[in-house]
Amino acid sequence: MSFNRPTLSELIERGRADIESRLPGADTRLRHSLLDVLSRTHAGAASGLYGYIDFVARQIPFDTAEDEILARWASIWGVQRKAAVSSTGTLRFTGTNGSAIPAAVQLTRVDGGVYRTTAAGVIAGGEAIITVESIDGGPGADMAEDGTLTLSSAVAGVNAVATVQAPGLRGGAAEENDADLLARFLQRVRQPPEGGSRSDYERWALELPEVTRAWVYPAWMGVGTVGITFVLDDREDIFPGSADLLEMEAHLDVRKPVTAELVVFAPVPRPVDMIIRLTPNTGPVQDAVLAELDDMFARDSEPGGTLRLSRIREAISLAQGETFHDLELPSTDPVSGPGEMLTLGEVTFL
Repeated sequence: MSFNRPTLSELIERGRADIESRLPGADTRLRHSLLDVLSRTHAGAASGLYGYIDFVARQIPFDTAEDEILARWASIWGVQRKAAVSSTGTLRFTGTNGSAIPAAVQLTRVDGGVYRTTAAGVIAGGEAIITVESIDGGPGADMAEDGTLTLSSAVAGVNAVATVQAPGLRGGAAEENDADLLARFLQRVRQPPEGGSRSDYERWALELPEVTRAWVYPAWMGVGTVGITFVLDDREDIFPGSADLLEMEAHLDVRKPVTAELVVFAPVPRPVDMIIRLTPNTGPVQDAVLAELDDMFARDSEPGGTLRLSRIREAISLAQGETFHDLELPSTDPVSGPGEMLTLGEVTFL
């Protein structure tokens, strides 16, 4: 039989009844009485203990565990939480020619964010371009081109302010959250390693920071080949670049069976343009529709997949404020070819 945690009110009533049963004639319900204060104080302490027991009970099954307990459960199966990723890029330093800028020099952003150089450099022609990374990971450390950082400590012959170069400081990713870690952990438990099965490759691919979805294609380019493609949903552009592909290939190369030949590739985006007759056709409702469509594409789109019109209509109907709509385009289920992936294209509201 399941245990029902008593409420604070129930605990107060239990305390009052207990006192009255042991002190005949006592009335614990008198306003401002010492006995009522004792009943409430004891009930509050007991409620806190019940709450802690409730928390501990959720940590025992690993599918309801949280934070460090979930991470510890996962680590027993060899699944580690993905750490936050630093933003990286280049800075333009200016100053006196010949002035040296050592590696690991710290710089600060106006809001207190801290960065450091990852290579040394020397001012030549009035400037030096040097690589830099954020000390704390996460997307909040990203910076746009022409942003500025200030040296934390003076460097002889170097101006204090450095400028972010194109394309900016990018690549910051937050630490993996509990939901994503649990999904990878449950996959490991339910689909144990099998020496290079489809699920093995998918699990290996998802181990990389920022990788949120991956697809595996046996015999992609013929017998003995395995095709791997993936996306990074937390980025503005979810499709992997050349550096991401090389990192994935290196990551898989030490894990795959020696006889398998890897083909790591990026999906080709195939935009789906839409024409929607929307009621009411207002800015807030349009924004809500676009948000729901983005979420639907993230859930349903996959390389070589089909997107049902019913799912598109459902997403539009879920938008807050929408009362009626007519989907004029597309008129048939959008289909992507092998290696292609459907994405939200231009949306026209009528």
